[in-house]
Amino acid sequence: MVLSLNTISPKKGSMKKRKRVGRGNSSGHGTYSGKGLKGQKSRAGVSGLKRLGMKQVLLKTPKKRGFTSSKPKDQVVNLIDINKNFKDNDVITPKILLGKGLIDNIKLDVKILGKGDLKLKDLKFLGVKMSDSVKKKLEK
Repeated sequence: MVLSLNTISPKKGSMKKRKRVGRGNSSGHGTYSGKGLKGQKSRAGVSGLKRLGMKQVLLKTPKKRGFTSSKPKDQVVNLIDINKNFKDNDVITPKILLGKGLIDNIKLDVKILGKGDLKLKDLKFLGVKMSDSVKKKLEK
C-alpha cells in the first residue's frame, strides 16, 4: 500500500462523529433539536454565556481601554544630560550614550530633546535623531 494523502485515515475510535441536529425525527435529534420544549433556553439567539450567568461576570471585569502601539518609542536624552556628561568637540553616538548610562538599549532609536540649553561647542551627533528645537540650538 502506497502512502499518499487519500490513503491516510485517523486511527479507529479516535474520531467521533458530530451531532447533526434538526435532521428529522428518525435521527433522534429532530423536532426540538435537543433543546427541549419552550422557554428562553430553547430560543435562537440566546448565548450560552447568558444561560450560564457569565454575562454579569463579563460586564464586571475591567477591560483594557485605549490603544497600545506595537512600534517601540525612541529613547530620550535631553540637552541637560549632554551638558553634564560630555565635553567640547565630543562625538555622540548611541554606543557612547549607552556606556555613560543615558540610554538602556542600543537597538532602539535615540532622540535628543531640547530641554535645557546647550553649553558645549562643536559636538558631533552620529546615528541619533534630534528635535527641531535642538537643531535650532546647534545652529546658534
